[in-house]
Amino acid sequence: MNRHVLIVDDQAGIRLLLQEVLEAEGFTVTLAADGLRAAALLEEIRPDLILLDMKMPGMNGLELMRLIHDRGLQLNVMMMTAYAELEMMEQARQLGALGHFGKPFDIQDVAHKVKQLLQGVNENQL
Repeated sequence: MNRHVLIVDDQAGIRLLLQEVLEAEGFTVTLAADGLRAAALLEEIRPDLILLDMKMPGMNGLELMRLIHDRGLQLNVMMMTAYAELEMMEQARQLGALGHFGKPFDIQDVAHKVKQLLQGVNENQL
């Protein structure tokens, strides 16, 4: 079964690197450069997983999480952040985020965790 991942990050290099690695693993990947574009895409698609940057211009990751929550969408979201913002991460978890990846990250580790998540492995085991 082909799984769909939405990558939301304002850094083009990160989006493209994640896309390349995840497509090589057999995933369908859609890219968004910011939260506003991601919100528009969610009108059209229902990805199996969203990799969501916390800090972006316009609509940040936490604001997109609130929008997803307010729309009643049941989506799997993993946050990505270069900042140790415990309060924001806790808010994201309360809004349904499964956890987070710290930047910089090991791309193979991310690919492995994405595969585990999409195979139904409990986040506590990651």
